[in-house]
Amino acid sequence: MTSLLTAQRLRWRRARAFGTRVSPRARDVAFILATLAINLGYAASRDGKSADNWVFVLVVVGIVPAVALWWRRSHPVAVTLFTLVCATITGIPAALTVALFTLAIRRRDRVLWSITGLCFVVDVVRTALTDDTTNLVSMIATSMLYFGAVLAAGAYVGARRDLVRTLRERAETAEAERELRADQARLGERHRIAQEMHDVLAHKVSLIALHAGALEVNADAGPEQVERTAALVRTTAREALEDLRRVLGVLRSDDSPDGSDLAPAPGMAEIDRLVESSRTAGVDVELSRDVHGEPPAELGRTAYRVVQESLTNVHKHARAATTVVSLSGGPGSGLDIEVRNRVPVSAAMLLPGAGMGLVGLSERVGLVGGELEWGRAEDGGWRVQAHLPWAAPAEGDAA
Repeated sequence: MTSLLTAQRLRWRRARAFGTRVSPRARDVAFILATLAINLGYAASRDGKSADNWVFVLVVVGIVPAVALWWRRSHPVAVTLFTLVCATITGIPAALTVALFTLAIRRRDRVLWSITGLCFVVDVVRTALTDDTTNLVSMIATSMLYFGAVLAAGAYVGARRDLVRTLRERAETAEAERELRADQARLGERHRIAQEMHDVLAHKVSLIALHAGALEVNADAGPEQVERTAALVRTTAREALEDLRRVLGVLRSDDSPDGSDLAPAPGMAEIDRLVESSRTAGVDVELSRDVHGEPPAELGRTAYRVVQESLTNVHKHARAATTVVSLSGGPGSGLDIEVRNRVPVSAAMLLPGAGMGLVGLSERVGLVGGELEWGRAEDGGWRVQAHLPWAAPAEGDAA
């Protein structure tokens, strides 16, 4: 029994799939031909039983509503009312059945209920006037079941089509949203990689450019000076390659959801070495530190990036200017960072800038809830100032 039901379901699904694959106009032609066959067959069956003019009316009025079904999709209400008039004249409900079925598919509102009720009333009245032997109760029940079945079948097909269309639209919307999220993820990943590459490499490359510029300016330097500068260039280039290799390695194996483990950035303890590398490259940098306590790791990494980016900009645009790096603050008051340089002697740029370093730095500072400002100082130089929140330890932690 189960296998029989399964086979019937498969046959029904295949038939429904075949009906879906057939074009709408092909289905219209099929309905028109079937209606013509029913109307003409009914007219032929009445031949000899009625007057010739009645057979003529059946043929003519039977053909016209069948042809009108061609417009059942674009004008379902008009076609249904027209076929109702033809069915009232001929008594053949074939075209009316198809038109009412189409109307139930297209719309399920007061218009459908009104037209269905009109069809029911007209059918009952016509049958009562033309056939005296018909039982009124049986006639009403038969007409109600007939039109109810047509209405239910059309409503089911229409509701199913609406459901399929809704599901298709949802699937298309979900697909578009998925592609949009994928594009946003790729864009965010590219931005993350570009920011990390900039943070890691820009400072080292600017130091190499400073050392090379020193050799170019001091063309008469002795062999010892040239050897020492070349060694610094080699060391800085090797460090840059090591940093690049480390970042690429972390990029390949980064499983953190927010990219927080993208690169093991240095912290506050490395700022002294950062300043010393700039001094070695010939930049006059002073470091003022008045920090109480050891800040959290994330805060230290952000402070390091602020100083690194600021010194990188000094290397690019103001390598001959005196620069002051100030660090102050503590738990509860926050960490204040200021990098200020005087007006450079020369306006020539050692390296071109893309203008994205400070923008990316402001995003990094914003992630820890801090604020970043930059612009011209009062003396005409350049100032970068950041305030990073540093929460005070709880009473239990302090104890």
